[in-house]
Amino acid sequence: MMPIDAGSLGPLPRIDVLPPRAVERLELGSLEPGGVHALWLTLMEDGLGCPVRIPLLVGRGRKPGPTVGITAAVHGNELNGIPVIHSLFHHLAGAKVRGTVVAVLAVNVPGVLRRERVFLDQGDLNHRFPGAPTGPTAAQYAHRLLDQIVSHLDVLIDLHTASTGRINSLYIRADMRDPDIAGLAYRMRPEIIVHNPPTDGTLRGAAQDAGIPALTVEIGNPQRFQRDYIRRTRLGLQTVLTHLGVVKRKPPALGEAPILCAESGWIHTQEGGLLTVPPALTERVEAGAPIAYLRDVFGTDLRTMVAPAPGVVVGKAVDPVAQTGARVIHLGRVATAADGLIERETA
Repeated sequence: MMPIDAGSLGPLPRIDVLPPRAVERLELGSLEPGGVHALWLTLMEDGLGCPVRIPLLVGRGRKPGPTVGITAAVHGNELNGIPVIHSLFHHLAGAKVRGTVVAVLAVNVPGVLRRERVFLDQGDLNHRFPGAPTGPTAAQYAHRLLDQIVSHLDVLIDLHTASTGRINSLYIRADMRDPDIAGLAYRMRPEIIVHNPPTDGTLRGAAQDAGIPALTVEIGNPQRFQRDYIRRTRLGLQTVLTHLGVVKRKPPALGEAPILCAESGWIHTQEGGLLTVPPALTERVEAGAPIAYLRDVFGTDLRTMVAPAPGVVVGKAVDPVAQTGARVIHLGRVATAADGLIERETA
């Protein structure tokens, strides 16, 4: 696997865009073909009546084709998706685009500004979909995002990262029994794919309920820009866009096949203490192998935690301070033929 550089990105890629403008509704048909439009789309108003706007980049081709949506920062501290979008639009410059690419640079604008994962109500916006036209703030915000943006899409790719105190591999959550979705997931070429039909009020689930194939891409760590993960995700998006006919270029080489997991889950502590989790991301562990060590504040060993079954490390905790019930390690069960999942790119 490629080592991940968590250092500086250097200058962000330049994108030639038309001057940003504020809009009350996203009307794709009104945007001039052949260019990239920067838009501030109003979704709600704050307590003083000022608009709360989300930033969009919209690339319109001169010829008809699918409308592909990319969303970032549904959680306010999950930032790697923003430079992925910048880099993608930079590389689309000069391409003969068919259809439209709609990218939401920051879904959870209040969370990004406060450097917090949660929304204004201190809840998880990614459990508020599909929302409702009336009701609490988060419900209306989620409903308007679906109505204003997602309703236009033929495909949605939702970019996330780990949450505070944890790190992730480059992995995808997707319904791997759906051939259209599985084909997209493999072409993104992550390190790991976890079969995970959405059931919990996520943006991905709301899109799929509306008949829109959707993926969740987990791109490393929170509140960081990670150069190699950003590059790999951008290459995956270019491959998907080529497959969908949005661009006509030779697609990037797919590279090493991802590990397919039939399911995954977190292991939690049963005591509080100071936590060390040695296994590396994407490492395979055997049943009974040590996966974490817990000590009390005086340095006394409390417990050596072991893997309950064989698995691959999808993510893990890096915050040493772990109260009872803290997440320790995210293990995936590697799929077998008996799981009945799609195990390669589909046509």
